[in-house]
Amino acid sequence: MRSLVKAPAARREPTFLHPAPEYVRFEKPPVIEPIDAFVLETGERFNARIVYYEYGVVSIEFELAFKLDWQGLVSFSARWINASDIEKHAADAVRFHVSRARPALVKPYDYRLSEDYYVVHLKPIIKEDGSPKSAAELIEFHGDAIAQIVRGELAPLSPGERAEILESRLSYYPTDLLVAGWTAALVYDTPEGAAPTIQLLEYANTQLLEFRHYDHVLSRLLAEVYGSLEKGTGFWARWRLAREAERLNTIRLDVRELAERMDNAIKFLSDMFSARLYRLAAAKIGVPDYRTLVDQKLQTAGELYGFMMDRFYQSRAFLLELMVVIILIIELFFLFRGKS
Repeated sequence: MRSLVKAPAARREPTFLHPAPEYVRFEKPPVIEPIDAFVLETGERFNARIVYYEYGVVSIEFELAFKLDWQGLVSFSARWINASDIEKHAADAVRFHVSRARPALVKPYDYRLSEDYYVVHLKPIIKEDGSPKSAAELIEFHGDAIAQIVRGELAPLSPGERAEILESRLSYYPTDLLVAGWTAALVYDTPEGAAPTIQLLEYANTQLLEFRHYDHVLSRLLAEVYGSLEKGTGFWARWRLAREAERLNTIRLDVRELAERMDNAIKFLSDMFSARLYRLAAAKIGVPDYRTLVDQKLQTAGELYGFMMDRFYQSRAFLLELMVVIILIIELFFLFRGKS
């Protein structure tokens, strides 16, 4: 892939601003391909790039600069979180670039899933005394606007909803802030400090997409297996179930292996700030929920495999016993025939 898109050599990713151990990195860094900027009919110009992850996810990133007051930013966020024109352009761009990268794909999926996520990045706001506003000041004076921005809402939110949104926040220094939501996040930091945070948000979304795919694959597979079981478990049907069981177990093991590879794609120290940041983002967008669904379906697939193979072994044992009985009858027939 790297040679196909003429991407630069891989480097340690992500690059953290604060101290981090060497093994906080992607095991296989994604391949990043800059692509041409584009302009919408309404005049907005987006810089763009495509990121290819080795476990089969493609991320397309669009970046649009802005300079607004808080009320303008609320309207700006609502405009783009609910936009459809940007999604169509993203789908067309991904389709074109993935077709160019086809030689690097292994077992391409016959369908595509997509996830949209928005990040509003605010650079440090400088006060009159020359110091940057702290995260606490942002929450105190602009908490209502931040909640609306993260939800893409124009109307003010209730105190309970505001509190629920702002609970999902995290800071490493007094002057940085992440407020994560299920469809968007606000990052308040320098460009250097925000870069790894945005990359971890992207990584969490690729995990969500991958688990959604596994959930789809397993749902379709289990439906086919249940259909086979409904056709009967008679003597001859049980031999057919053996083939179905082997196919079921092969896909089950493939999904488990791919899920483990994805889990190990990036390494964290258990008590690191970045690990907590990732867990916060993953929880908000629903990664643990889909992971639980996938684990449950993997368990169901394992139980079905055992059930189907038991039926097959019973039929095989019965057939072997029947053959032994027939051989004994033939031997007895010739034995008594010889005596007569």
